[in-house]
Amino acid sequence: MKALFALLSVGVLIVAIWGWAPLSNAINPDDALAPGYDGLETGVERLADGTYHVSALTRMPGVNAKMVKWWFTDFLQTSEHYSWWHPTAHVWMDWENKVPGKIVGASHLVHEYIGGEMQKLRIQFVPPEQVLGPLPELEEGTFVLCAWAGLLEEPLYVAKMCHVVRDTAWGAEMRSNFWMGHVARREGNEAVTSIEGIVGNTALARYILLDEAAAIALMTHAIEEMGYLSDLLPALYARETSARAE
Repeated sequence: MKALFALLSVGVLIVAIWGWAPLSNAINPDDALAPGYDGLETGVERLADGTYHVSALTRMPGVNAKMVKWWFTDFLQTSEHYSWWHPTAHVWMDWENKVPGKIVGASHLVHEYIGGEMQKLRIQFVPPEQVLGPLPELEEGTFVLCAWAGLLEEPLYVAKMCHVVRDTAWGAEMRSNFWMGHVARREGNEAVTSIEGIVGNTALARYILLDEAAAIALMTHAIEEMGYLSDLLPALYARETSARAE
């Protein structure tokens, strides 16, 4: 019995220090990519490894995936554009390594309010496979956008995120998913092994540093900003693309 208790104690200690990550992948690609709907299209949940999964479903009448891709790859260029996306929360933006017509490899540098607190963030767009793993064959009319999200003033990533837009009979809908608590030190655009990552990715650190209020604030922000985007995109896209065609 003592041996069993000792073994269980060691197991608990390992989980507390390392989390469940060595045993399973806490990021479930079905949250973003599965057809139909799952049990948490909008909400927050604490996962076994201490991370928070935040999701928000936005219905976008009159919008299609092509418009959303255009917004990110071609149109969004200035702080004024950024403020249209959320007039009361989006303050300033710039791009790093941005190539017209492309988004992967670019970093979106932003100042924005989330939950009433000013956040200065660097959102590094990466191939979706880096977040979700191998992708299934995507249906036509689907746009997938994934990123590491981190601090603007420190070389540190703190979350992963994906937006998946799929066309519907009446427009489009966006599934936004964030996984808070994925920590990595950044060198240039690369995540590297570091003491911050080793400690920050333990279940114990995540349970101490992450709270539900921050997850709910992020969910609320995503609902609001994508709602604004849904409202402005149809007329904006029609105006801008027709002007270029003339």
